[in-house]
Order: sequence, then structure tokens, then C-alpha cells
Amino acid sequence: MKRSVVATAVVAVLAAAAGAAMAFTGGRETPVAQAVPVATAEVIRGDLVDTVSVEGTLTFTGERRIRTGAAGMITWVPRPEATIRQGGALFAADRRWTVLMRGEVPLYRALRQGVTDGPDVLQLERGLKALGYGDDMTVDRHFSYATAQAVRAWQKDRGWKRTGVVDASQVVFLPGTVRVTRVTAAVGDLMGPNAEVLTASSTRQVVRLDLDVDRQDLVRQGAQVSAELPGGKTVKGKVIRVGPVVRKASASQQGEESTVDVEIALSGGKKGRAFDKDQAPVTVTLESERREDVLSVPIEALLALRDGGFGIEVVEPGEARRTVGVRTGAYGGGRVEVSAPGLRAGTKVRVPAS
Repeated sequence: MKRSVVATAVVAVLAAAAGAAMAFTGGRETPVAQAVPVATAEVIRGDLVDTVSVEGTLTFTGERRIRTGAAGMITWVPRPEATIRQGGALFAADRRWTVLMRGEVPLYRALRQGVTDGPDVLQLERGLKALGYGDDMTVDRHFSYATAQAVRAWQKDRGWKRTGVVDASQVVFLPGTVRVTRVTAAVGDLMGPNAEVLTASSTRQVVRLDLDVDRQDLVRQGAQVSAELPGGKTVKGKVIRVGPVVRKASASQQGEESTVDVEIALSGGKKGRAFDKDQAPVTVTLESERREDVLSVPIEALLALRDGGFGIEVVEPGEARRTVGVRTGAYGGGRVEVSAPGLRAGTKVRVPAS
């Protein structure tokens, strides 16, 4: 919330309370008419943080399309939202499984004994080791006899022909465990090579903000935020990406609008997941202003002075009271920064009783 907006709200509150307390010039001890019960609060020294809430979307990162490596009829597909780990089946065509192995480089060729100098070989050997195959195999960039034997043992356990050769109809390399976003193909569909079967993402969630460009000063790389999830749970988060300004057609009117794409990683969830559903609405609280080591009082402690400006009613020992004119600063968290000669932390001020 910008300061002008908060100040307007404060003026409205003070106007409503005008009948409850008479306005006085700063520094004079005077009786104050009390039309409503009041209580006291302390002047506090510390950081004052102003925040603004924006709407975002909780989603999973790294969405990818999973395609067939050979022609065939689809005989099995996973359900949407299923989690598939290394060695798990992504789909089956002609009852032949295509499985997931971890790796960044796609399987762009058939791997067999004698193939060397390739990250795809290294990925395959790492995957076989992780699945418990190839005790005698050296994990490197060379497809050796030991690698071929490990492949044959793996193929036997999966019910495949023991060819010792691995191609794109058997393995899809992906960076890690995936979550099925949607299934494009259905059992019984006859698919050609490179046909899309499903879409999958990582199991890591982020909050995405489509932030108006005039608010981009609210976010910076590494900034801490909080996010309220569906159901009311609040978790902490950190800004991990602030994209460039993007211009796109306005949905509500003709012309263009400029936005900034922001990604926020959430903490406290299980394996990076804070909520099970995709595309869930989230309210994100961003820090718009921070004032360090300042004096502040509750906003409702402010009084509108007759000659202009604001004051606070200080409660002295013995319940003596005096109205002190103050200079206001930042607003945040229901408090307002104040300064005045002689004002210090711990001073009691009058506030309306709740």
C-alpha cells in the first residue's frame, strides 16, 4: 500500500474519531473529552515495513512434452498428476514400455557397445547404476562390454528383448522426477514417431506473478516474501527470477500493457511442493518500503490537530496527558513512523479501546 493511500485511510479514521477527542496544538497539557473508551500503547523503536498484496499462480516448473520414439499403438498411459521417478514407465506402445532416466541431453541416437565420447552414454550408465545394474561397469562416456551386459540384465527384468542396445523407444532422458501435467494420447491411439503422448513438469513448485511494470520496483532477485495458499496457509518464499518487461495485448481494452514475469520459490513444503494442485491462486505479500530503527505508534494513536498535521496523546506518570505534535513518516503493519523532540521508545500513548 502506498503512503498516500494509507494517509487517506488515516484521515478517514481520524475524521470518524473527531467527536471522541478534541484537537490541540502540540506540547500543551490539556483535558481531552473522552466520548469512547481508550487504552494505551507504547512507542516502539525498530524496523517498519510496508507491504502490498498481489495475486499470483502456484504452478510446477520445467514443463516438457513427452513424445514417442517409434510408431505404435498406445497400450498404457499414466494418470494426470502421477509422479514418475527414474526407471518408472512414462507410457507403453505395442506393450513396449518407455521409461524415464535422469539426464539433460535427449537420447538422440541408439546406444550400443563401442559408442563413445557422449554425455548420453554417461547418463545411461548413471541411470543403470542407480537402478542397481552394472556392478562391473565403469561410469564414463564409453559404452563398453560391461555396459552392454548391464543393459541386457535391465532389459531382461523389464521383459524386453535382450539386445544390449538402447534407443529412444525405450528411454526418455529428463532432468529428474516428473509430474504428469496432462495426457494427450489415449489407449488405442495409433501414433507415429515423435508424436506427443503427454506433458510433464518437475515436482518443484513456484509462484508466478504477472506484475504490472509500474510495480517492478517491489521485487528483486533474492527478496524474501510470503504467500498465502488456498485454504489460508501462509508460507515463506524467495524471488528467484525477475524477467524482462513484456508487452502484450490488454485483455480488457484495446492497446498493450507491460508486465514483468516473476518467479518465487516456496519454502517449508515437501520436496519443494507446497500444495498438490497446479494453477492454484495465491496471494503474495511483497515489501514495498522498509524504514530501519525508527519510532512508531499504532495508526489509530494519531490525532488530527486543529492547526494542521498530526499529534499523539502522551500519557504521563499519574495519568497526566498532553498532546504532542509529531512528524509522520512511513506506514506499515498497522503502525506509522513518528518523530518529535524528546519522544522515545517506551512512551505511553492513548489509543481507542477495542
